[in-house]
Amino acid sequence: GEHGQDVTTILHLVHNLIHEEEEKEDNRMQNVGEQGHMALLGHSLAAYISVLDRERLRKLTTRILSDTTLWLCRLFRYENGSAYFHEDNRDGLVKVCRLVINARYEEYASEGYAVLSSKQPVIYQSASSRPGLGQHLCSQLGLPLSSLCTVPCNTIFGSQHQMDVALLDKLIKEDVEAGKLPLLLIANAGTPGAGHTDKLGRLKDLCDQYSMWLHVEGVNLATLVLGQVPSAIMAATRSDSMTLTPGQWLGLPAVTAVTLYRHEDPALSLAAGLTSSQPVEKLRALPLWLSLQYLGHNGIVQKIRQATALSQQLLQKLKSLASIKTSVGGLFMFSSSGGSVEGYCAGEREVLDAFNRWLGEQLARLVPSSGVEVVELEDEGTCVRFSPLLTAAVLGTQQEDVEDLVEKLMELVPVMSSTMCLRQDFREETHRHAASLRYIEELSWPGLGAVRYQPQTEGVDENRRKQELEKINTELLKKLQELDTDIVFSTGPEFGTEEDCIFVGMVTEDVDVPELVDTIAALGRDIEESGRLLENMTEVVRKGILEAELQLQKANEEKLMEEGVLRQLPLVGSVLNWFSPVQSSIKGRTFNLAAGTVYCVYIQYIHVYVYVFITMQCPAEKPHILESFTEIALALNSHKRVYRLTVSERGRHFNSLNKRYWIMVCIHIVGQHSGKCVCICVMSVYCLHQ
Repeated sequence: GEHGQDVTTILHLVHNLIHEEEEKEDNRMQNVGEQGHMALLGHSLAAYISVLDRERLRKLTTRILSDTTLWLCRLFRYENGSAYFHEDNRDGLVKVCRLVINARYEEYASEGYAVLSSKQPVIYQSASSRPGLGQHLCSQLGLPLSSLCTVPCNTIFGSQHQMDVALLDKLIKEDVEAGKLPLLLIANAGTPGAGHTDKLGRLKDLCDQYSMWLHVEGVNLATLVLGQVPSAIMAATRSDSMTLTPGQWLGLPAVTAVTLYRHEDPALSLAAGLTSSQPVEKLRALPLWLSLQYLGHNGIVQKIRQATALSQQLLQKLKSLASIKTSVGGLFMFSSSGGSVEGYCAGEREVLDAFNRWLGEQLARLVPSSGVEVVELEDEGTCVRFSPLLTAAVLGTQQEDVEDLVEKLMELVPVMSSTMCLRQDFREETHRHAASLRYIEELSWPGLGAVRYQPQTEGVDENRRKQELEKINTELLKKLQELDTDIVFSTGPEFGTEEDCIFVGMVTEDVDVPELVDTIAALGRDIEESGRLLENMTEVVRKGILEAELQLQKANEEKLMEEGVLRQLPLVGSVLNWFSPVQSSIKGRTFNLAAGTVYCVYIQYIHVYVYVFITMQCPAEKPHILESFTEIALALNSHKRVYRLTVSERGRHFNSLNKRYWIMVCIHIVGQHSGKCVCICVMSVYCLHQ
């Protein structure tokens, strides 16, 4: 607005902005404990400290930066290292690459990128590195994509997620022979997807051989703070630089990532942007400095140890589940132990991917504090990942959550196994009803399968056929969802390609598949026949009304001939009728809807109303036609003589002796004919078997 707001109003506005979507969304809230509050306090203090006089600010920021760097180097066993604090966890690697370029190209500071054309630099990364990392480096450094070399992982020997060291050696030699300069290698201590660690010791030896810079990143670097560190991870301490994300590992909100590096020339570090003479930039370390002071060495080690213990706890529990396959990095996946999928179709992996995606989504929903997520891997396919080093401190995961996770797994896995085994039976049973049901091949559906009811539409145009197909399958899905069963029936995936289908979800082993398919087919036939009967009834009733009107007109003419013209005159007719009443019977009409004919009956004539009764005999196995009577009445409403229409249920009677349920429904259609009010009462009596 034009005028400023007071502090209370502004804080209230911020509060509303934070919480306005809380009820609509089900997002996991970060577990912000006291150490989290210390980190948040650091941002406020940084803003306050920045207004101190220059000398005091310089001394304070230098102390904070040196203390934090020393703490981190001791914690992560990285001797004589320097630290660069950055918001984007890729920014440290960008600055390190710029440092290496400055170091390897002596004239780079004066000539710029022109010196790179004589000897093109090459950056090597693993095929398992996080997507887009190499492209980001090239764009930030102004290098062509040809400067990026992606090294495949082992495919025959060793892990499928570890960098192929022999092939890397070969690629480096080829680049040297081509006049290029091997600049830097990015290795993983825990790949983003599978959590594997490269052979860091061998990679460091190779980098020393070709004077390359070795940079390491990955979640497994967190274990360097433990008392006993695996040798594969310990080799990371020999690297030239490594990027850490302590905020994730320790549950610290809004804490920067840190890149530790070793280099002797401070001028090159300043030129690369790894160090700064601006005191305010050094204050980036303040939130982490406060958090480290609060947690202390033992508190930090305890959090990392607890996360690794949770991972080991789940791994031990999963060994008892035969259908669950485990892997390094907290990965596990449902696997068809009986090989039933292989005999079912050629898309075994796609089916398993769908089932594992469903499993991961269910576990994340049922045990949100576990932090499990679905990951897509090129070789394994879809897996579920439990990585407490990344999530436990943030979500506050405890041993009870792991126990709950295992309990839910033990409930879901048998259902998945039975569904997998019964998919083939469902397909075969659907083919047995080929006249009315069509099996839909949907490999990405995590369930029993999908079907479509096919109505008999010979001689019907395409648009009408599609409308009929959609109407019947929509009604069929509604009927199936109303059944008293645990099976979930739905319209399928939100972005699926198949339309007008019924997707059957997971089932237990006690499900009778033939009976299930018979039920789907029978309900579909009932709905189809009801629709046909409704159409026929509507047409017959229309014709009956027209015929009744013609007979009423003929009856009026006969009445005129029988009574004479004088009796039709108002005054004369009343006097004549008083002296000589006419004993005549009034003819009504009964319309048999099943036969489609109008019969003449004699009924009592009351005032000026003429009643035409239309009765119907409905087979007992068609009770659901009751629901369609309103549609018949609405169809009749289009008749030009009808101006008011009501539908009512007139009575119900239960005969326990015959075990039948009688219902009579009346449709009253009031119109005019020859100046007189005409009431047509459509009555239907139903005999329903229990």
